[in-house]
Amino acid sequence: MLGARARGGWQALRRCASLPRAQRAVRLRVREALGAREPAGEVKVQGWVRSVRSQKEVLFLHINDGSSLESLQVVADPSLENRDLTFGSAVEVQGKLVKSPHRMQNMELKAETIRVVGPCDTWSFPLKMKERHALEYVRQFPHLRCRNNTLGSLLRIRSEATAAIHSFFQDNGYVHIHTPIITSNDCEGAGELFQIERSNEAREPVEKTHFFDVPAFLTVSGQLHLEVMAGAFTHVFTFGPTFRAENSQSRRHLSEFYMVEAELSFTESLQDIMQVMEDLFKTTTHTVLSKCPHDVELFHKYIAPGRKVTNDRLEQMLKNKFVIISYNEAVEILKQASQTFSFKPEWGCDLQTEHEKYLVKHCGEVPVFVINYPYNLKPFYMRDNEDGPQHTVAAVDLLVSGIGELCGGSLREERLPFLESRLQRLGLTDAYQWYLDLRKFGSVPHGGFGMGFERYLQCILGVDNIKDVIPFPRFSHSCLL
Repeated sequence: MLGARARGGWQALRRCASLPRAQRAVRLRVREALGAREPAGEVKVQGWVRSVRSQKEVLFLHINDGSSLESLQVVADPSLENRDLTFGSAVEVQGKLVKSPHRMQNMELKAETIRVVGPCDTWSFPLKMKERHALEYVRQFPHLRCRNNTLGSLLRIRSEATAAIHSFFQDNGYVHIHTPIITSNDCEGAGELFQIERSNEAREPVEKTHFFDVPAFLTVSGQLHLEVMAGAFTHVFTFGPTFRAENSQSRRHLSEFYMVEAELSFTESLQDIMQVMEDLFKTTTHTVLSKCPHDVELFHKYIAPGRKVTNDRLEQMLKNKFVIISYNEAVEILKQASQTFSFKPEWGCDLQTEHEKYLVKHCGEVPVFVINYPYNLKPFYMRDNEDGPQHTVAAVDLLVSGIGELCGGSLREERLPFLESRLQRLGLTDAYQWYLDLRKFGSVPHGGFGMGFERYLQCILGVDNIKDVIPFPRFSHSCLL
C-alpha cells in the first residue's frame, strides 16, 4: 500500500493536472497549428524564423519547426519587434490561434508575446531569406543544410519512408533483427571493405594488431546473419547502415548507406521473393505520397523537372504489375536495340547501368524484374538452377526508371552437396564452415533480397545525385561528424 506521503504527492499531482487549461498555454507543432479546424486560445509555438516583415501597424513572421514544409504565419503588434528578431533566430511565440483571412492558409497565430530563444547573425549565416539555394551550394554546409527547405523535405520523407518500411514488415509478421555492423565476413565477395584497426600511435607488430584476433570490417550486408536467424524465424528483416570502400566520387556511389534486407524461410519460388519486393516498394511509396505530398511535390517541381518524375508517373508505377524478363531475354533486347551502348551487351557479362535503364524504358517505364543470371556472375550462396549449357542461378534484380538496379535477391542454396562443392572450388570452405552447418541442422528452402534505401529515395524523388538524399553529404572539415 502507498504511504501517507506518497498518497499526498499523488493527490497533489492530480490537482495540478486538473487546473483549467486556460491557465496553461498549449504547445503546438507548426503542422498541428496549420491543420487545426477551430481557433484556440493560449497556444505556444516554438521554431525558427523563416521571414520577418515589419509594417507600420503590423509585424508579420513566418515560423517553422521542421514538422512541415509550410510555415505558420504570426501576426503581431510592431512593439513586439526587437533587434534579435531576425531570419534564422529561434523563437517562442505565445498567443491565440485564429482563422486566417488569406485564402492560401487556414490558420495564423495572433501573438501576445514573442521571446527570442536564440539569436542569429544574419550577415554571416550562409542561408539567406527568400533565396532558393542550389544543392551544390548548401552541400558546403553539412551542419546547416537541414535548415534549407529542400533538405527539410528530404528528411521528413526519409523519416516517413523508414517508418513505412518497418510497418510493412511488422504487419506481415517479420521479426526485426539488429545485424552486426562489425563483421569478419565479406558477404558480397567484391572485396570493397573498410577494415577496422585500433588507433594508436605506437604501432604493434602486424600479427598483434587485430583487435578481434581476426581481421574485422564494416559490414557490406546483413544477409548472412539474417540467414542464421531464418533458421529459427520464418520471416526476418534488418534495416541499417552498410559500407562500401569503393573509391568513387561519382553521383551514384556512397561509402555509407542504408540497406533494407529480408529473408523468407520455406519458399522454393523466386516469385515469392519478387512479390515481397513489389509489395514493399508500392506500400512504402503509397505511404510517402499520402503523408508527405508537399515535400514530394517540391522535389518533382524544383529538383528534378528534367527527369519528368511526377506523382502521376509514380501512380502509374504503383498501379501496374511489375514486368518479369529473364537475363537471356534482357541480353537479346539489348542486342537488338538501336541505341549504341558504351558496354557491348554479351551473355555472361554483368548488366551495366546504361543497360538497366534501357530495359526499363523498353518496358514502358514500369519497374522490371530480371531473373536467372549466369552462374559465374553471382555469389556462392545463390541457388543453382541446374539448367544445362547456359548455367544460371535463381537470382533476381529489380530495375527502376532513372536509377537502374534498386533491389537484388535470390533463392539461397540450401542443398549441402551443392554448397560444399562451390565453396571448395572457391577455396572458402574453412571460412564458411558455420554456413555449411546451417545446411546440416534443419535446412529449409529459403531466399531473400536487399534494397538500397537511398536509391529508393532517388527513384521516387527523381534526384540525380545520390549525395543529395542523405542527411550529411560526406565527412567534412566544416562539421564535426
